[in-house]
Amino acid sequence: MKKAVLAVVTGAAVVAAALVPSGPAVQAATEDTAVQSAPRGFGSALSSVRAKSWQTNASVNALAVAGNLVFAGGLFTRVRPPGNARGVGDAARKYFAVFNRSTGVPTRFAPQVNGPVWSVATSPDGRRVVIGGDFTVVDGVPRSKVAMFDVATGKLVANWDPVVNYRVAALRITGTTVYLGGSFGAVDKQARSRVAAVTVSSGALLPWNPDADDDVHAIEVSTDGSRVFVGGGFTRIGGRDQHALAMLNATTGAALSMPAAAAIPPKSEECDSRVKDLEVQGNKVFASNAGTHSEQCYDGVLAADTKTGKLLWQSKCLGATEAIKAIGNWLYKGSHAHDCSADGAFPDKTGMHHLLVYSTITGKLGPWFPNTDAGGTTLVGPLAFASGGDDLWAGGDFTEVNGVPQEGLTWFSSAPGGAAPARPAAPKVASARPNKVTIAFDTVLDRDNIALTYFVYRGSTRIGSWSRSSTWWTKPIVTSVTDSRLTSGQKLSYHVEVSDGRNVRKGPSVSVRVR
Repeated sequence: MKKAVLAVVTGAAVVAAALVPSGPAVQAATEDTAVQSAPRGFGSALSSVRAKSWQTNASVNALAVAGNLVFAGGLFTRVRPPGNARGVGDAARKYFAVFNRSTGVPTRFAPQVNGPVWSVATSPDGRRVVIGGDFTVVDGVPRSKVAMFDVATGKLVANWDPVVNYRVAALRITGTTVYLGGSFGAVDKQARSRVAAVTVSSGALLPWNPDADDDVHAIEVSTDGSRVFVGGGFTRIGGRDQHALAMLNATTGAALSMPAAAAIPPKSEECDSRVKDLEVQGNKVFASNAGTHSEQCYDGVLAADTKTGKLLWQSKCLGATEAIKAIGNWLYKGSHAHDCSADGAFPDKTGMHHLLVYSTITGKLGPWFPNTDAGGTTLVGPLAFASGGDDLWAGGDFTEVNGVPQEGLTWFSSAPGGAAPARPAAPKVASARPNKVTIAFDTVLDRDNIALTYFVYRGSTRIGSWSRSSTWWTKPIVTSVTDSRLTSGQKLSYHVEVSDGRNVRKGPSVSVRVR
């Protein structure tokens, strides 16, 4: 039997190896790089495939999770099953709805709220959920901009009744304290400018008073509870000039040193960049921004140390970032990113990319590319995230997810499978030299992988495998393979298969006669 020789050319790299048409040990020796497999079918913590859930008839502004429940607040007034048009099979859920985290179906926990909900938070033990917004009555009882529910019963907590005079847009609950942020100026008729704290047990106002001079959009707390992170549009807070991002003493409210805040440009007529969301994971705090007044105003994401406040990394993608959530070593973001060339990724004019992921370690874009629309020319897309640790719920003003109608609410799971790679095209084959066939194939795209493994087959015989990385913002890599020491006059067929570690797509075959 004639022995074949395989040569591989990718750009300037050439690899040659002896090949016998059978035997796995010989086949492995022909691989030019290690195969990077993703056993679950996706490269980050989550699949890019949308899981089924009910949807809303308007924007979801806030999300939180407790146990097997997902709490959603927003501007919506009705919810409906996936795949249904507005008004078909829907149910009343005005401004606040609770869904089963496993099925995406609404529960019977359905409080009556008379105004929009802009923030939702759950207690660390999962026993309480607090909502904030513009409302004044909940379940027929006066509640001024903030209300607490017992998760087990779905009932208002009767004696918990802080009176806030304007919108509550940010909430964070610890074991003893509920932190409030927003546009308000007083709590229980005492001056509290846009940020305040009350007790979990009774709702009593605490003396903590950082006094922000502009709106607060996000609040987070360090894992040890000693520091409170605040994001918004302020330029002074906690007795210190500090723009958009601050680290505060949890006891006194005094601003602590936060060097990472200097990475956010100062407020000007040309650029007003505000922190819209915060996330704490271990010793890192992440902050996401949305800029106004200019297309070049900072819209990025940064990571800082929770103790020193020092900057760890920063992404400068353009396109307002409204929501972030850390899961494992990945930071998921909801935005309308349109230009990530500053990060070495996609340039402007490649469309809007509303769902992306970063490595929490390096800040580099990772392998997760589902997408939503923005529901219209003046809307944003994703506005809020929540997770139970192995899933991601996204709310916003979108009307489509991955090109399929789904309004206001969606979620992604970590269930094995993920999106399959695109089907590879038929390779280009030629036999220009005696006893040799050249096979050339292009890389393809996968919504939740960058590195894919390509297999080239002669008939049913695998002649080699190669790992290649591909993204939509780079040109496809062309790999040229030379299959040598073939028998002249033979008619052979070749095809390419591509795998993400779980899903395999087979391309069409093409034939060639050996010269």
